Amino acid sequence: MIETFQEFFRSVADHHPTWNFIFFYEERQWNKVIGGLWVTIKLSLACVLFSVLIGIAGAAMQGAHNRFVRYLVAGYIQFFRNTPPVVQLLFFYFALGRFTPTYSPDGWLELPIISNVGWAIVSLSFFAGAFNVEIFRAGVEAVPRSTQEAASALGFRRLQIYSHVVLPLAFRVSLPALNNNLVNLVKTTTQAFVIAVPELLYQSVTIWNDFPSAQNPMMAVLFLSYLGLVGILVFGMNRWERSIRIPGYGG
Repeated sequence: MIETFQEFFRSVADHHPTWNFIFFYEERQWNKVIGGLWVTIKLSLACVLFSVLIGIAGAAMQGAHNRFVRYLVAGYIQFFRNTPPVVQLLFFYFALGRFTPTYSPDGWLELPIISNVGWAIVSLSFFAGAFNVEIFRAGVEAVPRSTQEAASALGFRRLQIYSHVVLPLAFRVSLPALNNNLVNLVKTTTQAFVIAVPELLYQSVTIWNDFPSAQNPMMAVLFLSYLGLVGILVFGMNRWERSIRIPGYGG
């Protein structure tokens, strides 16, 4: 069965030179595609998780009594929102990467403690996190002041009011905008290509550089892969939004 499948795509490549699905009949190229897709998935999941945590923490810090903390968050937002993510990736990897400590697993080769994948996670998480801070801030401001005052009257401390009352309601209000930002984040992971993160785009380029006849099939794989990843994310976020919806909050 597998041999028949591979022979079919070999014949397609012979008769249609611009549609060489080499990854379907050559194991090494297949492993590149699967490896690249797996790195893309892990990179997306890590960036989504950390960017949401940054957004929640940043929104809480925006309401701090300390003026320095508020200015620090405002500066962070302006820096990451007003510079391109590619420039940020290059800055983190090539500029800050020079100052990171190294280790030697074999006594000869010196490796940085943060790899290119690690820097991609850091950079893209901070980039999306800057937008998430504003998204959560808008959600926090949508929570009625009377609700917070009621919680305070019941003896809740400021942190308890934020974590048990304000944040759950603000999260519901923020989900539609958060959904859009996370979709953009997943698509932005392709830019990790510039620091040689072996995600799907990077592996696709290595394949069609070696086999120019595979460029069209790899473009199709890229298109369908990201369509699938984003579709799964949107479906999951929409299901989650409906499951936690409270009448009067979040639309």
